[in-house]
Amino acid sequence: MCGIVGVVSHSPVNQLIYDALLLLQHRGQDAAGIATNHGSTFSMYKANGLVRDVFRTRNMRSLPGNSGIGQCRYPTAGSSSEEEAQPFYVNAPFGITLAHNGNLTNAEQLKIDLFKNDRRHINTDSDSEVLLNVLAHEIQQCSIGLSLDAGAIFNAVTTLHKRVRGSYAVVAQIAGYGLLAFRDPYGIRPLCIGFADTEMGPEYLVASESVALEGLGFHFLRDVMPGEAIFIDNDGKLYNQQCAENPTLNPCAFEFVYLARPDSVIDGASVYATRLKMGEYLADKIKQE
Repeated sequence: MCGIVGVVSHSPVNQLIYDALLLLQHRGQDAAGIATNHGSTFSMYKANGLVRDVFRTRNMRSLPGNSGIGQCRYPTAGSSSEEEAQPFYVNAPFGITLAHNGNLTNAEQLKIDLFKNDRRHINTDSDSEVLLNVLAHEIQQCSIGLSLDAGAIFNAVTTLHKRVRGSYAVVAQIAGYGLLAFRDPYGIRPLCIGFADTEMGPEYLVASESVALEGLGFHFLRDVMPGEAIFIDNDGKLYNQQCAENPTLNPCAFEFVYLARPDSVIDGASVYATRLKMGEYLADKIKQE
């Protein structure tokens, strides 16, 4: 699996995203990447390796902007090629970057549909690039000219939920508009949101685990609900909408068994307390047998 983070702030976010990825490093040690948004321009750097090894001072200086996303990768689809490090980028419509945690079960069929029907080319074996192009196509279908509002974005995510199968927690940036985060209709992969009150107004951080919020001084607001999409525009205004028809919470058991940090809280459940309880159940079962 992977660790993902997205930030909308009133000051440069490159160091904030770097620190968040360090707190999420346990979720992926294969590659790391950061993409920031400055005006209508993206800056991106990504490579194979641990967060501390990927980013040097010169790389951090090349990532200006008050909003951005990041990912530390553990490859479960595609390969360990540096080409498949995230975030991914497409230039149309508007310009979109995306980081994804999860696995798509119909990625091959989607790749065929994207080529034959949507006229979009996928250049890697990563299902995350497939997901980005589905999102880009649906946003293009829902937008009118250069006009793009939260309603159009939520309509695009609604259609995406109908096309895509599998697990996905996503953070994405739309150049000049804002940050989008959403979760699959079953809530398989975790995603939560926090805020920090500043003199210039609220700042928001979306991350795979609550430890990334607490470690950076953000207040835990809540988990992103299964099927829900959250959009934070460049002025810091937050919009949210349920975009799935029949969402249900079915979190991955391995988040609690193995993937998450013990001091995280996922969907209201303490990872540490859950592991203790599972150990007690296992001990009881062994005792009975």
